[in-house]
Amino acid sequence: MSDVISLVAAAPVSFGDLLTPLFVFNALSGLFDWFLTAVVDGSFSWLADVTGLEFLTYPYMQRAYLSVLCIGVVGPLVGSFLVYRDLSMVGDTLAHTAFAGVAVALFLDATLALSVPPLVGALVVATIAALVVQVLVEYTDARSDAALAMVLTGGFALGSVLISLTDGGISVGINQYLFGSLATVSRADVGLLVSMALVVAVAVTAAYRPLLYVTFDETAARASRVHVRAMNTLLSILTAFVVVSAMQIMGVILVAALLVIPVVTAAPLGRSYKGSLLYGVVAAEVAGVAGVTLAYLYGITAGGSIVLVAIGGFVVAQISRRTW
Repeated sequence: MSDVISLVAAAPVSFGDLLTPLFVFNALSGLFDWFLTAVVDGSFSWLADVTGLEFLTYPYMQRAYLSVLCIGVVGPLVGSFLVYRDLSMVGDTLAHTAFAGVAVALFLDATLALSVPPLVGALVVATIAALVVQVLVEYTDARSDAALAMVLTGGFALGSVLISLTDGGISVGINQYLFGSLATVSRADVGLLVSMALVVAVAVTAAYRPLLYVTFDETAARASRVHVRAMNTLLSILTAFVVVSAMQIMGVILVAALLVIPVVTAAPLGRSYKGSLLYGVVAAEVAGVAGVTLAYLYGITAGGSIVLVAIGGFVVAQISRRTW
């Protein structure tokens, strides 16, 4: 916390200065650095002492665990609305367009020396893709599944074209986003991920009732003057946020799994929607933490490990349901 205090006390500032975006950004960055150093590092060091697991003290593992803990909350939070509306493929579609966003950012850096963070490029393109899907469904004759297929293939095609235009020069940077990586998650990436997770959590909490209404009875929601189009757009944008926040750990190819598998695992366990949602978060957290641990211990990809653990949880839940 001393870093945050020193940032404010370093030089006299006026009230107007306190409202400038740069000052606010620096203050929030200092607060986040304090959180990582004092809270996260301290907690993992304590866990390492208790369990004897030295890898818990490694900074990149701490960042990976913090990432999956955030994803484990927002994944089912948004994924539950998608699954119950038969829109499970939305996550996969936006993941492939996010791949195009990463390619755009790396292409701009390679050709024009514009340092656009790949995750920012992914977020912008995935958000645009979410809006494009809405437009295709509402203003053309395309069915929702056809619109998703067009946007998915179009996004991946754009990414592949940009890679070919640089003679494969950006393919090395792309690979870590295709399959996920523990080692490449930086403090800045974690900061962006935590910020996106907070935005998603706040938005879902604020719009929970209308989202739920639209999910289970869209016709009645329209009759009750719920802004159905706004809720659909909000859900698409929030899905883009979750996809981008998870893609560096999970990889583009597997990121949609954490939106869907924990939700279908939890569906038969909860007695209510909120109960199923809670079980879904637990399933996602267990899969994330166990998957990251297995990825480190056996040198396998984090995304694949997390998905396999999640599928294992689904199988166990189904067997338990039929046995007891």
